[in-house]
Amino acid sequence: MSMRTWTVGDLDQIAAIEEECFSDPWTRRMLADSFLSDRFVGILLEEDGNVVAYGGMSVVMDEAEIQLVAVSEMYRRCGRGRAVLEALIEKARERGVKKVFLEVRVSNAPAQILYLKNGFCGLYCRTRYYPDGEDAVVMVKELD
Repeated sequence: MSMRTWTVGDLDQIAAIEEECFSDPWTRRMLADSFLSDRFVGILLEEDGNVVAYGGMSVVMDEAEIQLVAVSEMYRRCGRGRAVLEALIEKARERGVKKVFLEVRVSNAPAQILYLKNGFCGLYCRTRYYPDGEDAVVMVKELD
């Protein structure tokens, strides 16, 4: 298992995991547009040449927003999501970030537990945030 930053060659595998994991996945085009931004940081876990987990965030000044965290279904509940999240937080620290934000579906209890265990706190709810009408919980983690 190895952790590294995204390359353009990873976008097809990342897009496939997006399709597998989310009802409203980012398209390959959305992923590519984010990847091309100088504010974007993308981290992935690779096993045997295959992307099995990834995350992405946007950094602006001293704040970051984690936009993506996903683990391929057969690799869940083994610490891979936590490893990606921790790597993103470390990259945020390296860039001088003071606060990291993210949003998560109210129904996604496993992700909420992961974020809470990693020091995130609920901040507020965005009503009907997702295209299917589900609410999002906005969470924040303050960095030292």
